[in-house]
Amino acid sequence: MQFGIFSVSDITQDPTTGKTPSEHERIKGWVAMAKKAEEVGLDVFAAGEHHNPPFFSSSPTTTLGYLAAQTERLILSTATTLITTNDPVKIAEDFAMLQHLSDGRVDLTLGRGNTGPVYPWFGKDIRDGIELAIENYALLHKLWHEPVVNWQGKHRTPLTGFTSTPAPLDGVAPFVWHGSIRSPQIAEQAAYYGDGFFHNNIFWNKEHTERMVKLYRSRFAHYGHGEPEQAIVGLGGQIFMKPTEREAKERFRPFFDVAPVYGHGPSLEDFTEMTPLTVGTPEQVIERTLGFRDYAGDYQRQLFLVDHAGLPLEEVLEQIEILGTEVVPVLRREFDAVRQDGVPDAPTHAARVAAAREAGTQLGEQGNAWTEQGARTDFDTGAAIARQAGE
Repeated sequence: MQFGIFSVSDITQDPTTGKTPSEHERIKGWVAMAKKAEEVGLDVFAAGEHHNPPFFSSSPTTTLGYLAAQTERLILSTATTLITTNDPVKIAEDFAMLQHLSDGRVDLTLGRGNTGPVYPWFGKDIRDGIELAIENYALLHKLWHEPVVNWQGKHRTPLTGFTSTPAPLDGVAPFVWHGSIRSPQIAEQAAYYGDGFFHNNIFWNKEHTERMVKLYRSRFAHYGHGEPEQAIVGLGGQIFMKPTEREAKERFRPFFDVAPVYGHGPSLEDFTEMTPLTVGTPEQVIERTLGFRDYAGDYQRQLFLVDHAGLPLEEVLEQIEILGTEVVPVLRREFDAVRQDGVPDAPTHAARVAAAREAGTQLGEQGNAWTEQGARTDFDTGAAIARQAGE
């Protein structure tokens, strides 16, 4: 199982000091966070993508390329890459290049984005969000699995005899997680391709998370990729730790109360009751996180948000230190002890290359069976299933 941290890249005033970090400070802070994550034994650093204040991460591939040169073992990912407003050709090129620079230590999480104005900034219409996610990934997948691509769709100019360069490292594309909080069509998309499904459940109750993950697992099996338990699932989480619960709540409460996303709403106690946010001791974080398995089943990746709401960098680094030295070792041991037989490990480049060689599915050896008509039927079916389940 892989453990790591992710960031949405917000620039928020520290309510306890009145200080707001500069863009430069926050960008350099990401570098420090990634280095600390590797130092304490975490597996993944994931960078968000936003194109509007108060966020700074408009070019996560640039950041991850720099971090590839600053680290040796850390998997570099995104949280998320906007499949709706980015050109799939550029995504294919950028992440294949990152694969080579990092020697395979890169994957990505695709998402639609939750900021409406972003769409027209890149010449798109938010009302086409689901269609763009479906069509753009169909093209991206094709670019990474066929050496020469001829393609025509609704939302982009056609391609004729196009070859994406560089080719994926070792003929195996970066692993793709499809990230969604609320869209059953995206869970369906992940299942269709046999890709990973990442449910960032930091704002939702466990019942909602359970429904989304179950939908993905059932459709993963429907498409013949394996049993539901063999589907590749990732979850988000949100934590703040101190030696005692009282200390943790006293320190974190001012940040929570004015946080841009959930501040001025439910109390800290109500929010932690309703969502996976855990504010307390390392032992409480361990207990809460182990409980995710009760409703999500055995899963492969757990990422934690630790740097939001104006928390100063020194405190963020302390949280990463505690996570890596006190929390994750216990989580690894406990999750491994109860994992069912047959549940696959978290995806790595080396393992996927070995599997592709055995199956003969490296780039150029097998075409892409995706069709627009078939996809639309499948996604409509998935949406209907989700509605019946109460989504």
